[in-house]
Amino acid sequence: MTETGELLWTPSPERVARTRMARFAERLGCDGYEDLHRRSIEDPEGFWPAVWDECGLVGDPGERVLDLGPTMRESRLFPDASLSVVEHVLRHTGPAPAVIATDESGEVRTRSWDELAVEVGAMAAALAAEGVGEGDRVAAWLPNGIEPVVAMLGAAAMGAVFSSTSPDFGAGGVLDRFGQIEPTVLFAVDGYHYGGKRFDRRAVRGEIVAGLPTLRRTVVAGEDWDTFLAPHRGTPAPLDRRSFHHPWYVLYSSGTTGTPKCIVHATGRVLLQHAKEHQLHSDLSAGDRLLYVTTCGWMMWNWQVSALASGITIVAADGNVAHPGPGRLWELVDQHGIDLLGVGAKYLDAIAHQGYSPRDHHDLASLRTLASTGSPLSPERFAWVYDHVKDDVHLASISGGTDLCGCFVLGDPTSPVHAGEIQRPGLGMAVDVWSEAGEPCPPGERGELVCTAPFPSQPLGFWDDPGDERYRRAYYERFAGARDGFGVWHHGDFASWTEHGGVVIHGRSDTTLNPGGVRIGTAEIYRAVEGIDGIAESLVFGEDTEDGTDVRIVLLVVLDPGVTLDDELRARIADVVRSRCSPRHVPRRIVAVPDLPRTRSGKLVELAVADAVNGREVRNTEALADPDVLWSVRDAVVEAP
Repeated sequence: MTETGELLWTPSPERVARTRMARFAERLGCDGYEDLHRRSIEDPEGFWPAVWDECGLVGDPGERVLDLGPTMRESRLFPDASLSVVEHVLRHTGPAPAVIATDESGEVRTRSWDELAVEVGAMAAALAAEGVGEGDRVAAWLPNGIEPVVAMLGAAAMGAVFSSTSPDFGAGGVLDRFGQIEPTVLFAVDGYHYGGKRFDRRAVRGEIVAGLPTLRRTVVAGEDWDTFLAPHRGTPAPLDRRSFHHPWYVLYSSGTTGTPKCIVHATGRVLLQHAKEHQLHSDLSAGDRLLYVTTCGWMMWNWQVSALASGITIVAADGNVAHPGPGRLWELVDQHGIDLLGVGAKYLDAIAHQGYSPRDHHDLASLRTLASTGSPLSPERFAWVYDHVKDDVHLASISGGTDLCGCFVLGDPTSPVHAGEIQRPGLGMAVDVWSEAGEPCPPGERGELVCTAPFPSQPLGFWDDPGDERYRRAYYERFAGARDGFGVWHHGDFASWTEHGGVVIHGRSDTTLNPGGVRIGTAEIYRAVEGIDGIAESLVFGEDTEDGTDVRIVLLVVLDPGVTLDDELRARIADVVRSRCSPRHVPRRIVAVPDLPRTRSGKLVELAVADAVNGREVRNTEALADPDVLWSVRDAVVEAP
C-alpha cells in the first residue's frame, strides 16, 4: 500500500522554469514557493497589487490595498477598487472558442469569443427589457452548457445577482434556495439527460414557478431562449465598472443540516482569487483549455466560468461523463485538447475499482494538470493516477469550499507531489492548523484548519442576515477571541501539516468522531479501507451508545460484485485499520450496503447517516441525490447484528 508522504512526482527544472508561478516568484525576488508564500502573508500590501498586475486585471484598484477593521470579518482587500467582470471576459476577442459544450450524445456546440460577446450583449438587453436592474436576482435551473454562462454574464452586466442550481434538483430543493433570494427572472428547462435516460422536468418546473411569486419572466432553454434574445442581438453588453465588493452571485451550503445558507460572493473578490488559482496555481494562460466535471449546482461551475476572464477556453460537459463507459471523459480530453481536467475524488475511485486504465486507451498528450476535489484523495489513488493516467502530470489535490468559492490549500506546479498530501497553502492565504486551545499545531498533529488574515474571497455575508449574525457564527465565532479579538476564519476541516509543507485533510470537524474522547478524522479510516480488495466504497459515522455517553465507529461498505462481508473480510478490515491508524480507529460495527447516500454534487453525507441512525431529525433531504438510499442504509444498520 502507498504510504502518505511517498514522493510520486517532481517537475523537471525545465518545466518549473516555464511555469507562471516560477516567473512570478522571480519577478518578486523570491526563492521558490515557500519564500513566495511567506512574502504573500507578511507583505499583503505589496503582494496583492503584484497579483493584480500579474493576472492582468483591469479596472481601478484604488489607493488602499488593505482596510483592517476591528475584526477579520470586517476587514477587506482593495476597499476602493472597481471593475467589471464582463469587461474581463469580453476583452478577449476573435474566432477561437470561448465555450465548448458537449453532452452524452456527443453533440458539440461552440461559442467563439466574438459570438459570446453578442450573446451576452443580447442577454443584458433582454434582462433590462424585463425590468432587471442592479441588485435584482436572476436564477438558472439549467444543465452545464452555454446557456448558464450567458445568463450569468448577462446578469452581471446589469449589476444583477445571479444564482444557479442543476435540473436534477427537485422543486423543494430549488425553492429552499431560490425562494430565499426572490428572483425576478428564471431560466429553466423542460428536461435533461443523464446516464442515457431523459428526465422530464416540466411538472417540477411548474411547481418551482408557482413557488416563486416574484418572477416576472420564465425563459425555457430550447423553447423560447432564442425568442427572448433575438430582438436584442447587436446590442453591446454594458461594461460598467462597479465596486470590487458588488455582489456577483449567491452560492448555497449543501443543506444537509438544515435550510441551505445563501452565501453572497462579490465580483472583484472571487475574480482576483480565481485568477490567482487559474493562472499561478494551475499554470493556465489564455488559449489553454479547462474542463471541470461539475453541474451548475456546485461552486466548481462558478470557478470554471471565471476562467473566461483569463482568456481560457472552458469545456462544459453535461450529463454522466462515465456514460456509456469509463473512457468517455478521457475521450473528451483528447478530443478537445484539455490542459487541466478537474474531477471529484470519488470519480477516480470509481474508475479505479472498475479496473480501467486511461493511459492504455487514450493519448492524453495535452493533459498537464489533473485536479481532484470534493473529498480527500487517498495515497493509493495518488499513486494510481501516476500508474494509470500519466506519469508526468501535475496531480493537484485541492480543498476549500463553497464558503470562499476557492481554495485554502491546493496545487503548486513548481513543487513535488507526495502521496495523500495537498501540496501547499494558497498564495496570500494565511492558513494554519490550530489545537482546541487555539495554539498552532506542529507537523503531524491534527487540529482545526483556520485562516488568520483577510483573503480576497471572504463572502460579503449571508443573504437576509441582519447584523451578519449567522455569518459570524458560521466562520468567526469558534476563535473569536484570538489575536486580541481580531479573530480568525474557522473553516471546519480537521487537518494537519506535513513535513513537506503540505496539508492532509482528515475530514470535516463536524464529522470528526470522539470514541472514548479521542478525536478521529473519518478520512483516516477511509484511507486505510481504500486499499482493501473487494471494497468499492465506504462511509464512516458515529453511532451513539445505548447510554448516550459515547459513540461507536460504524463502517458502511459497498462491496465489489461477488464479494461477501464474511468473518475473514471483517477481520482483514480490522487488521488494516489497526495497523494503518490505531486500535481506536477500528470500527465496532461493519455493515454491507448496496449504495451510499450522497449530495447531488457527489459528496457522501456522514452527518445525515448519523442523524438517521441515531433517531435525530434529518433536515432538508432535498439536498440528497436519492433520499431513499439514506433510509435503506438506516434500516440496514438498525437490523444488522
